[in-house]
Amino acid sequence: MPSTRTEVDVAIIGGGQSALAVAYFLRRTGRSFVIIDAEDAPGGAWRHGWSSLRLFSPSTWSSIAGWMMPPVTDGYPSRDHVLNYLSQYEQRYQFPTERPYWVSAIERWDNRLHVKARGRSWLARAVVSATGTWRHPFLPHYPGSETFTGQQLHSAHYVDAAPFAGKTVLVVGGGNSGAQILAEVSKVADTLWVTPQPPQFLADDVDGRVLFERATERWKAQLAGIVIEQPVGGLGDIVMVPPVIEARERGVLNAVRPFEHFTETGVAWADGSHTPVDVVIWCTGFHPALGYLESLGVCTADGRVAVEGTHSTQEPRLWLVGYGDWTGAASATLIGVTRTARSTVEEIEQFLTEH
Repeated sequence: MPSTRTEVDVAIIGGGQSALAVAYFLRRTGRSFVIIDAEDAPGGAWRHGWSSLRLFSPSTWSSIAGWMMPPVTDGYPSRDHVLNYLSQYEQRYQFPTERPYWVSAIERWDNRLHVKARGRSWLARAVVSATGTWRHPFLPHYPGSETFTGQQLHSAHYVDAAPFAGKTVLVVGGGNSGAQILAEVSKVADTLWVTPQPPQFLADDVDGRVLFERATERWKAQLAGIVIEQPVGGLGDIVMVPPVIEARERGVLNAVRPFEHFTETGVAWADGSHTPVDVVIWCTGFHPALGYLESLGVCTADGRVAVEGTHSTQEPRLWLVGYGDWTGAASATLIGVTRTARSTVEEIEQFLTEH
């Protein structure tokens, strides 16, 4: 199948919040750009969040640049509320978006980068990788996992608790996804929560707004050469959203340390005991989805890309936005990505002016 090639100043790969934030600032520069999204519709990874997923920040603290997320009438925004916001945001600014195109590789082409997808390709003077992590879920290896006859799924593919009614479910992972999924599944199933260390619960009145303020304080301190030693509560600590508080009141937020290995029908513990298990839900996080960058030879052994700020240290035409703190403090959050998106576009504009 012949490929249709388009030339642009900047190609943004990914269609979620990070891509939209970068597009917002790029639109102001007058440079030509395109958003290349593998999804069928707007929303990025939010399209795959579980049905009851809620943010742990109010709408005003969950917005990307330019347009505030509409308020919700009760509590924190739901997954569907975020999806509607991102879809309306994309339409509001009429970003040039091509979907669904799965980028398979990027290759150097004279002084540009050749972005390749099935049936389409783009020649860009600069590329912003904003693919996030959803497509690369991390599953830790436990001995015997391949012989376990029960069901295993990652939180990336969890939808709701209904399929697990009446079953014994092991929830593995001590972050917010583990706590929220445990809270929901424990209403219909026998659950056991496994975490590497005791879960860290934030105070009931601490939400994402407070966490972002703390992350900003740390960021400003680092810029000033100041090291903050005291623990302040990280974005990985568990926020006590209403379903998690309700689970605490039911007495189900009790975590145990990891089992030793799987058996055919369950898991075995260090003391030799065995627990029958029907389902394991892995809430064990994600790795950056950067497979298409391997053709550039910029990926490190840990699956990342060496960066200064968001700029690749090995490929001057490549920037990465929204993968976590290694691409900017709180940059994987709705509110946190604005700062790195703005600085990234400033760098790209300078680069394109000089080259």
